[in-house]
Amino acid sequence: MSLNDTPRANRLHIGLYGRRNSGKSTLVNALTGQQVATVSAVPGTTTDPVYKAMELHGIGPVVFIDTAGFDDEGELGLLRVDKTERAARETDLALVLFHDEDMAEELDWVHRFRQSGTPVIAVISQTDLSADGGRSLAERVAKETGLRPVPVSAAEKFGLDALRSEMIRQLPEDFEQPSITQNLCHAGDTVLLVMPQDIQAPKGRLILPQVQTLRELLDKKCRAVCCTTDEMAAAIASLKEPPNLIITDSQAFREVSRQKPAESRLTSFSVLFAGYKGDIRYYAESAARLSKLKPDAHILIAEACTHRPLTEDIGRIKLPRLLRSKLGDGIRIDVTAGRDFPQDLAGIDFVIHCGACMFNRKYVLSRVAQCREQGVPMSNYGIVIAALLGILDEVELPEDDIG
Repeated sequence: MSLNDTPRANRLHIGLYGRRNSGKSTLVNALTGQQVATVSAVPGTTTDPVYKAMELHGIGPVVFIDTAGFDDEGELGLLRVDKTERAARETDLALVLFHDEDMAEELDWVHRFRQSGTPVIAVISQTDLSADGGRSLAERVAKETGLRPVPVSAAEKFGLDALRSEMIRQLPEDFEQPSITQNLCHAGDTVLLVMPQDIQAPKGRLILPQVQTLRELLDKKCRAVCCTTDEMAAAIASLKEPPNLIITDSQAFREVSRQKPAESRLTSFSVLFAGYKGDIRYYAESAARLSKLKPDAHILIAEACTHRPLTEDIGRIKLPRLLRSKLGDGIRIDVTAGRDFPQDLAGIDFVIHCGACMFNRKYVLSRVAQCREQGVPMSNYGIVIAALLGILDEVELPEDDIG
């Protein structure tokens, strides 16, 4: 990803779903104008989901997800289907491909997406192989689903413009992501960003949440001042007035809280991303239940990144150390990374998620829904750290600015 690229997590995720050899990969290649996915007559050619980021006229930055056939078989096939099902959880807009009269599985997937509130488009694929150009199949799909099917032939480049138009029409109403800082700052405010540059900070650059937050502050016409933790006092002293808002790394909460002027509001990048990517109210409600956990509670820490753990890694070292110091050494802590998140949360008493800057909002909210459904409290790094330090009441939680 170049410095000018939209992060994949901020792009509209468009997933293609269908049986093996239904034309998913060919359609992805046709829509992107590139040989993104391998096309073969051999069933099961697509294994792991293939992601392709691009700009789509009328929509903007998107990422296409080419998935394995949901009718795959055998031990490996079941693993591929599992990854297809996981990809569905991060899909903002679903294209379900129909290509013959046997459509029971396709109808089931249409129902799944509707149940999860995901807009779905029925695509009649490979119409060049049909005697009537897919008209009779389209009529049946329309009757069974109530959808308006779009016939396409990726091989002959037929129906692609109609499909793009339907994708624009079906854009999720809530796709426009909220502001990162939301109501916490406005044009003309001075915002101090206190950013520790420790071993976890990538050499020569800032981490994604810092970059995105800083860009938003500039767009909002705020005056952004940046410093490291040890330069915080000097940075504040250089200002005529105390900053309206201070944003820091959650692991620096204690030190920053001690030094901040009384009139300055305090939050963290992780807390901001709790509102940007997840359900911050549920996170705050859940954090209140930390003190009620049993001495042998099972806590799951979920990281979005799959980086190699560092000496003072926040998710694997610092946060577990803080949890044990507050809740006791008897607690059990497990860590998952990337999309390796258990479907069954039985036996887990609490989930703590990172800021999830690498995931799209739809996927994070699917995890929130999963925890809610299974009765498991879920929060995130920043809110949990503030709660454990006893300063959550001092931390500003972002809310939609309706003023």
